[in-house]
Amino acid sequence: MSLLIGAVTIGVLLSLLGLGVFISFRVFQFPDLTCEGSFTLGAAVATVLIVRGSNPLAATLIAMLAGTVAGAITGVIHTRFKVNDLLAGILVMTALYSVNLRVMGGSNIPLSTSHTFASAASEFGLLLSSGAETLPWLGWKVPVHDLSIMLAAIAIAVITAVALFMFFNTHFGLAMQATGDNSQMIRALGVNDDIMKTLGLALSNAVAALSGAMVAQYQGFADVQMGIGMLVSGLASVILGEALTGTRRLSHLLAGTILGAVLFRELVAVALRMGLEPNDLKLMTAGFVLVALASPALIGKLRQRRASGAVHA
Repeated sequence: MSLLIGAVTIGVLLSLLGLGVFISFRVFQFPDLTCEGSFTLGAAVATVLIVRGSNPLAATLIAMLAGTVAGAITGVIHTRFKVNDLLAGILVMTALYSVNLRVMGGSNIPLSTSHTFASAASEFGLLLSSGAETLPWLGWKVPVHDLSIMLAAIAIAVITAVALFMFFNTHFGLAMQATGDNSQMIRALGVNDDIMKTLGLALSNAVAALSGAMVAQYQGFADVQMGIGMLVSGLASVILGEALTGTRRLSHLLAGTILGAVLFRELVAVALRMGLEPNDLKLMTAGFVLVALASPALIGKLRQRRASGAVHA
């Protein structure tokens, strides 16, 4: 049961990265690789500040601000200097590797003795349970420590998704969505689409940095390479979420991204439990995303062939 709870917790925390990828990839159709660097940047900034005695909440907010700056730089490079969107993300992601090393002062920083969101959630859970170390849950004896952190992670993800939903239903948020749908139309209405793209990428990377900060506090360390391949995991969450919801409504897509991330981590946990080598995890992730991306086109061709066969018959 602890494995299940752990997979749900890390899935929920990584769903924040999925929400960030959703903003850049689905709202703006911008293949932003900056998220991988921003994820690690959020972890690095939060970890360094917490180790130096900062409040976990303040450290996390500053980490989000750092991610915001990284995303804005990508936006400026793309819009002001007319650099290709993919190349702009690669440039900033590459630069962030060195920035993260500078921030951390090394390749790895432990948080084993520091006060983090995970330890705060655990202490609050023990307080509510009157000191009991385990609680019955779905017929199992579950450690209060694990259950408290999982519920806290779910609360953070839900609050973030609701905040994004409310933001994208404001006039400003609707203008952002319109920019992604039809930039020529939004320019004709007098809106600066370059500013919209830059602010959208800043928001996307702020959420990615939040995910990195949360994951580092949950795992108890920050590593300079922890963001490598995370963009694919974020895409997997978005794609799975779209498949689960089967609709284009924003509220359903945001909720689906969270559920998709949790489901993906559960699939990973099951695969590892069945004997998958951890070294093959990235390969499995890439293969899964490839199948998910290719499936709609293959299904469409299959339907066309069946329809064509029915007509000839």
